[in-house]
Amino acid sequence: MIKILLSKKLGELRWTQKDLARATGIRYNTINDLYHDMAARVSLEHLDLICEALDCNLSEIVEYKPNTIKTTKTRTGHERPE
Repeated sequence: MIKILLSKKLGELRWTQKDLARATGIRYNTINDLYHDMAARVSLEHLDLICEALDCNLSEIVEYKPNTIKTTKTRTGHERPE
């Protein structure tokens, strides 16, 4: 599972979502989805802009945690629990 840690990083820096939207040019709604870890997809360009604006490494805003439920892929490419 991929976790977005943007809310933690913005809190550390005392930045608002609006501050980040202004600094990066990324739409506020997109920032809000990332902030609340609700984004299904994340643009590499957006991650680059965010890291540049916050002067941080990717590992400070994105974290990988292994899934607790093991899944297998079906022939159609979909995942299903074992």
